[in-house]
Amino acid sequence: MNDFYQAQRAMRKGRQAAMQRGVIAILDVGTFKTACLVLRFDEALSSTDETASALAGQARFRVIGAATTQSRGVRFGEVDTLPETERAIRTAVQAAQKMANVRVDHVIACFAGGRPRSYGLAGKVSVEGGAVDERDVSRVLSACETPPIGDDRMVLHAQPVNFALDHRSGLSDPRGQIGNTLHVDMHMLTVDAHTVNNLIHCIHRCDLEVAGLASASYMAGTSSLVEDEQELGAACIDMGAGSTSVSIFMRKHMIYSDTVRMGGEHVSSDISRGLQIPCQTAERIKTRFGGLVATGMDDRDIIELEGNTGDWEHDRRTITRAELIGVMRPRVEEILEEVRAVLDDAGFRHLPGQRIVLTGGGSQIPGLDGLAAKYLGNQIRLGRPLRIQGLPQAATGPAFSACVGLSVTAAHPQDEWWDFDVIAERAHTKSLRVALRWFKENW
Repeated sequence: MNDFYQAQRAMRKGRQAAMQRGVIAILDVGTFKTACLVLRFDEALSSTDETASALAGQARFRVIGAATTQSRGVRFGEVDTLPETERAIRTAVQAAQKMANVRVDHVIACFAGGRPRSYGLAGKVSVEGGAVDERDVSRVLSACETPPIGDDRMVLHAQPVNFALDHRSGLSDPRGQIGNTLHVDMHMLTVDAHTVNNLIHCIHRCDLEVAGLASASYMAGTSSLVEDEQELGAACIDMGAGSTSVSIFMRKHMIYSDTVRMGGEHVSSDISRGLQIPCQTAERIKTRFGGLVATGMDDRDIIELEGNTGDWEHDRRTITRAELIGVMRPRVEEILEEVRAVLDDAGFRHLPGQRIVLTGGGSQIPGLDGLAAKYLGNQIRLGRPLRIQGLPQAATGPAFSACVGLSVTAAHPQDEWWDFDVIAERAHTKSLRVALRWFKENW
């Protein structure tokens, strides 16, 4: 735990240094695409830009470079073949640097894989001195007992989501307030350590420094959910190519995250296998003619399956759009069933607000919102990311929700464990306490 803590603090310092220099890159390493945005921070940027949202205007940054390339060597949102992933990252970053006409040394990366797992922690301490200060917050965070997550996993996010001072709950920041007993509820997200290490190693091989890591599901929810949805309780379903990420927000904080290891790539694979066509052709047909709800006209809508096998009859086959829908729908239904199981396990039905927002590249399949309503409930909408200054029109779609969310979060990061000096007090005592409790209960 100590190593992860120090690594995250070093990343935070790198991010701050890069922002002081004025330029930083945002990197989204996905299964289908690798996207890079170059941000320029300037205190003089106007916050009254009518084309940007209020949050984006407050961020005082502008997108000066953007590039996207097809991902190689990534499966389920994780690095599978390192040289190919390195080549894709180099291509995206260099293209974004060329557009921005500036060199970038530090990047903040997000990814969707790693088999995320959420934990809820709680702590309580007595306030020293009457008013809550920085040291009291550090002490209460230290009082949270961490579960034994194992050596093969690491903590990606550790965020205090709720403070309570005596009998007053729902405090976002208790510093400066007067009370006797301080409570905290914290959400901790762990991921597979090998996934993170492979991604960091891949970025380092591209001659770049990692200034931060984030979960793509968290970032997608940050950019796709409006303020009221984050406050009252909502779920963001980020449908990517290799995986579908689920994040639940409450009181403007992420309180749960999980991943379904199926996405748009699996739909394309079903089309390729079912129709016996190449994967690239299947992806193109899915994008141009795909859907989930068949009508009477779809029986008469003919799609030509072009091929290069040399067999004229095989290359000139035709299907109806209704047949294509019949191939796509079972896989999407399977994904939605898995998402419903994740939401049920998280207790989503007990939240006061139960709105579900669909985003990501896979959410653009026509008819998805209607089909999802049958499995997940009626309060469903399609989400697009926030408008931020300088973002090209081609990067404003749902597929760039994680990139935009990471850009906003880079400018206004939420307080996490790493922002407080807590590790010196808790490095060994808590793990020993957990071990003693385990022996007492099991022997």
